[in-house]
Amino acid sequence: MSAPLVIIGAGHAAGAAAGLLRHSGYAAPIMVLGDEILPPYQRPPLSKGWLKGETNEEGLSLRTPGFYSGNDIELRLGVRVEKLDPAGRQVVLNKGQTITYSKAILATGASPIRLSVPGAALRGVLTLRTSEDAEVLKAEIKPGRRVAIIGGGYIGLEVAASVSALGGTAVVIERATRLLARSASEPVADFFRRYHEARGVAVRVNAEVVALHGHEGRVTGVQLACGTVEPCDVALVGIGVEPNIDLAKAAGLQCERGVTVDQSARTSAAHVYAIGDCTSRPSIYGRTVCPESVASALEQAKQVAAHVTGQASPAAEVPWNWSDQYGLKLQVAGFPFDVDQIVVRGNPADAGFAVFHLMDQRLRQVEAINAPAEFMAGRELIAQQAQIDVAKLADRNIPMRAVAKAAAA
Repeated sequence: MSAPLVIIGAGHAAGAAAGLLRHSGYAAPIMVLGDEILPPYQRPPLSKGWLKGETNEEGLSLRTPGFYSGNDIELRLGVRVEKLDPAGRQVVLNKGQTITYSKAILATGASPIRLSVPGAALRGVLTLRTSEDAEVLKAEIKPGRRVAIIGGGYIGLEVAASVSALGGTAVVIERATRLLARSASEPVADFFRRYHEARGVAVRVNAEVVALHGHEGRVTGVQLACGTVEPCDVALVGIGVEPNIDLAKAAGLQCERGVTVDQSARTSAAHVYAIGDCTSRPSIYGRTVCPESVASALEQAKQVAAHVTGQASPAAEVPWNWSDQYGLKLQVAGFPFDVDQIVVRGNPADAGFAVFHLMDQRLRQVEAINAPAEFMAGRELIAQQAQIDVAKLADRNIPMRAVAKAAAA
């Protein structure tokens, strides 16, 4: 029997790659190695549907239970790869087993950044990345309980919305001067702050956490640099993630923030690919990015499937992401690199508007809240890189399809 193609990691990117390889005609053995106990699943619902009891394991799963066995994909869960040996084409598992591979795909994902302050190890100080994390957090969110959310990014705000929906009280603590400082424009951040505060969420910005207080080993409060202590029954740390690249670095692979890959998801080592949140990858902007998104993982899964099976590389896609909070859907396409103009289309007070980021009248990024037409047209305009009539773009009485058509002409 020939050596298998080994996928290291069993998250969304890994599950997508395994399925796409089979769909693309790859007939050799495939083995997926993951340290979690669930088959590949979707992570975005963990902060929303899972916490609120609207989604179960079956709803999270990427595939039906029989998909992997039915497609001759060996799924080995609860195991960890301790070593990758590109020269010998081998991986070594935590249980001592050595597996020889034909090709390897790193899909090791990312891990939450931990707080390094006194009290960070108290019970009730949680992070959210896996289904097990979500289950622990879900058990802690009850009516009347106060949840301190350290970090005002998308995950933190999504959890705050879920806490409110479940009858709890949330306080969001952000060290920057505003919410979403690294991931959204000021108009979008200001809108979300107002929206959350109107629904009972307390927001503290410019607030640095210096310690966590506890009683009998369990967290009871978050101390800020200003001296204020925010009381809480549970604290969620959502200050970002770090790509899991230790395995790649130990194997001698080139790494930046993540594992460095090309447009076919190839690493610096022969026969080794990398996809998903663990990568630093090329973009349509001519620079390396770390998108940390489902869309990016799926695009890279397509790239590796095409390269392994000898098919033409898929066209580069415009990066995109989303966030659901309350009844709001934020959709974002592109990155605001080298922007010299921002245009707001619609009224933020109406909870239906879009923010366009342009360079030389060419669209670089769109952020759309309950504005699907703006998002879809925005993705097309980013791909086209044609000059846009800014006055028409700002006028919501002019349909987006007309704005896009005029730019294309």
